[in-house]
Amino acid sequence: MSKKKPTDANPRIAENRRARYEYFIEETYEAGLALQGWEVKSLRAGRAQINEAYVFIKDGEAFLFGAHISPLATASTHVVPDPVRTRKLLLHRAELNRLIGAVERRGYTLVPLELYWKNGKVKLRVGLAKGKKAHDKRATAKERDWQREKSRLLKQGIK
Repeated sequence: MSKKKPTDANPRIAENRRARYEYFIEETYEAGLALQGWEVKSLRAGRAQINEAYVFIKDGEAFLFGAHISPLATASTHVVPDPVRTRKLLLHRAELNRLIGAVERRGYTLVPLELYWKNGKVKLRVGLAKGKKAHDKRATAKERDWQREKSRLLKQGIK
Protein backbone atom coordinates (compact mmCIF):
# COMPACT_ATOMS: atom_id res chain seq x y z
CA MET A 1 0.00 0.00 0.00
CA SER A 2 1.25 3.45 -0.84
CA LYS A 3 0.63 6.40 1.40
CA LYS A 4 -0.68 9.53 -0.24
CA LYS A 5 1.04 12.77 0.68
CA PRO A 6 -1.23 15.68 1.52
CA THR A 7 -1.34 18.36 -1.16
CA ASP A 8 -1.01 21.12 1.41
CA ALA A 9 1.45 21.04 4.31
CA ASN A 10 -1.11 22.56 6.70
CA PRO A 11 -4.64 21.94 5.42
CA ARG A 12 -6.82 24.94 6.19
CA ILE A 13 -10.10 24.43 8.05
CA ALA A 14 -11.37 28.01 8.07
CA GLU A 15 -10.03 31.44 7.16
CA ASN A 16 -11.01 34.95 8.22
CA ARG A 17 -10.48 36.90 4.99
CA ARG A 18 -12.22 39.97 6.35
CA ALA A 19 -9.47 40.42 8.98
CA ARG A 20 -6.81 41.46 6.46
CA TYR A 21 -9.23 43.99 4.97
CA GLU A 22 -10.28 45.46 8.33
CA TYR A 23 -6.88 45.47 10.08
CA PHE A 24 -3.14 45.98 9.57
CA ILE A 25 -1.62 42.69 10.77
CA GLU A 26 1.64 43.47 12.59
CA GLU A 27 2.62 40.02 13.89
CA THR A 28 1.16 36.53 13.81
CA TYR A 29 1.21 33.83 16.48
CA GLU A 30 0.33 30.16 16.36
CA ALA A 31 -1.91 28.97 19.18
CA GLY A 32 -3.35 25.61 20.05
CA LEU A 33 -7.00 25.22 21.03
CA ALA A 34 -8.52 23.40 24.00
CA LEU A 35 -11.29 21.45 22.26
CA GLN A 36 -13.81 18.76 23.09
CA GLY A 37 -14.07 15.51 21.13
CA TRP A 38 -17.18 16.46 19.15
CA GLU A 39 -15.49 19.71 18.08
CA VAL A 40 -12.51 17.88 16.62
CA LYS A 41 -14.84 15.60 14.65
CA SER A 42 -16.71 18.62 13.30
CA LEU A 43 -13.45 20.31 12.34
CA ARG A 44 -12.38 17.19 10.46
CA ALA A 45 -15.61 17.58 8.48
CA GLY A 46 -14.70 21.25 7.86
CA ARG A 47 -17.63 22.69 9.79
CA ALA A 48 -16.08 25.79 11.32
CA GLN A 49 -16.42 29.53 10.86
CA ILE A 50 -14.23 32.24 12.42
CA ASN A 51 -15.48 35.34 10.56
CA GLU A 52 -17.33 36.72 13.60
CA ALA A 53 -14.74 35.54 16.13
CA TYR A 54 -12.28 37.54 18.17
CA VAL A 55 -9.63 36.87 20.79
CA PHE A 56 -9.64 38.42 24.25
CA ILE A 57 -7.31 38.16 27.21
CA LYS A 58 -8.65 37.65 30.73
CA ASP A 59 -6.68 36.82 33.88
CA GLY A 60 -3.49 36.22 31.92
CA GLU A 61 -5.09 33.70 29.54
CA ALA A 62 -6.25 34.05 25.93
CA PHE A 63 -9.69 32.93 24.77
CA LEU A 64 -11.38 32.58 21.39
CA PHE A 65 -14.89 33.98 21.47
CA GLY A 66 -17.57 33.77 18.78
CA ALA A 67 -16.04 31.00 16.65
CA HIS A 68 -18.80 28.75 15.35
CA ILE A 69 -18.17 25.01 15.15
CA SER A 70 -21.31 23.23 13.98
CA PRO A 71 -21.91 19.92 15.73
CA LEU A 72 -22.34 16.82 13.60
CA ALA A 73 -25.61 14.92 13.73
CA THR A 74 -23.62 11.90 14.91
CA ALA A 75 -22.22 13.73 17.96
CA SER A 76 -22.29 11.81 21.20
CA THR A 77 -25.66 11.58 22.93
CA HIS A 78 -24.34 12.32 26.43
CA VAL A 79 -22.78 15.66 25.42
CA VAL A 80 -24.79 18.83 24.85
CA PRO A 81 -22.84 20.66 22.12
CA ASP A 82 -22.54 24.45 22.30
CA PRO A 83 -21.43 25.64 18.83
CA VAL A 84 -20.21 29.09 19.96
CA ARG A 85 -18.70 28.34 23.34
CA THR A 86 -15.61 30.25 24.46
CA ARG A 87 -12.48 28.20 23.83
CA LYS A 88 -9.13 28.59 25.57
CA LEU A 89 -6.07 29.31 23.44
CA LEU A 90 -2.84 27.52 24.31
CA LEU A 91 0.15 29.87 24.08
CA HIS A 92 3.55 30.03 25.76
CA ARG A 93 3.75 32.34 28.78
CA ALA A 94 6.28 34.64 27.05
CA GLU A 95 3.97 35.01 24.03
CA LEU A 96 1.01 35.72 26.32
CA ASN A 97 2.97 38.38 28.21
CA ARG A 98 3.97 40.05 24.93
CA LEU A 99 0.37 40.00 23.70
CA ILE A 100 -0.99 41.33 26.99
CA GLY A 101 1.47 44.25 26.82
CA ALA A 102 0.56 45.04 23.23
CA VAL A 103 -3.20 44.86 23.76
CA GLU A 104 -3.40 46.71 27.07
CA ARG A 105 -0.75 49.38 26.61
CA ARG A 106 -0.35 49.97 22.89
CA GLY A 107 -3.96 49.64 21.75
CA TYR A 108 -3.64 46.59 19.51
CA THR A 109 -6.33 43.97 19.06
CA LEU A 110 -6.09 40.21 18.57
CA VAL A 111 -7.76 38.80 15.47
CA PRO A 112 -8.13 35.12 14.49
CA LEU A 113 -6.78 34.70 10.95
CA GLU A 114 -7.03 31.01 10.11
CA LEU A 115 -7.77 27.63 11.60
CA TYR A 116 -5.68 24.74 10.28
CA TRP A 117 -4.27 21.28 10.99
CA LYS A 118 -0.64 20.80 12.01
CA ASN A 119 0.66 17.34 12.89
CA GLY A 120 -2.86 16.12 13.65
CA LYS A 121 -3.61 19.03 15.98
CA VAL A 122 -5.82 22.06 15.42
CA LYS A 123 -3.96 25.37 15.38
CA LEU A 124 -5.23 28.93 15.19
CA ARG A 125 -3.16 31.70 13.61
CA VAL A 126 -3.76 34.85 15.65
CA GLY A 127 -2.79 38.28 14.35
CA LEU A 128 -1.73 41.25 16.45
CA ALA A 129 -3.55 43.98 14.56
CA LYS A 130 -4.28 47.70 14.34
CA GLY A 131 -7.61 48.83 12.91
CA LYS A 132 -7.69 50.45 9.46
CA LYS A 133 -9.41 53.74 8.80
CA ALA A 134 -11.87 54.14 5.90
CA HIS A 135 -9.25 55.70 3.62
CA ASP A 136 -6.88 52.78 4.28
CA LYS A 137 -9.59 50.32 3.25
CA ARG A 138 -10.22 52.26 0.04
CA ALA A 139 -6.51 52.20 -0.74
CA THR A 140 -6.42 48.45 -0.15
CA ALA A 141 -9.37 47.92 -2.50
CA LYS A 142 -7.80 50.17 -5.12
CA GLU A 143 -4.48 48.30 -4.95
CA ARG A 144 -6.26 44.93 -5.25
CA ASP A 145 -8.23 46.16 -8.30
CA TRP A 146 -5.03 47.45 -9.91
CA GLN A 147 -3.26 44.10 -9.39
CA ARG A 148 -6.21 42.29 -10.97
CA GLU A 149 -6.27 44.70 -13.93
CA LYS A 150 -2.50 44.46 -14.37
CA SER A 151 -2.56 40.65 -14.50
CA ARG A 152 -5.45 40.76 -16.98
CA LEU A 153 -3.53 43.15 -19.23
CA LEU A 154 -0.39 41.03 -19.05
CA LYS A 155 -2.38 37.93 -20.01
CA GLN A 156 -3.83 39.74 -23.03
CA GLY A 157 -0.36 40.96 -24.05
CA ILE A 158 1.05 37.42 -23.99
CA LYS A 159 -1.60 35.94 -26.28
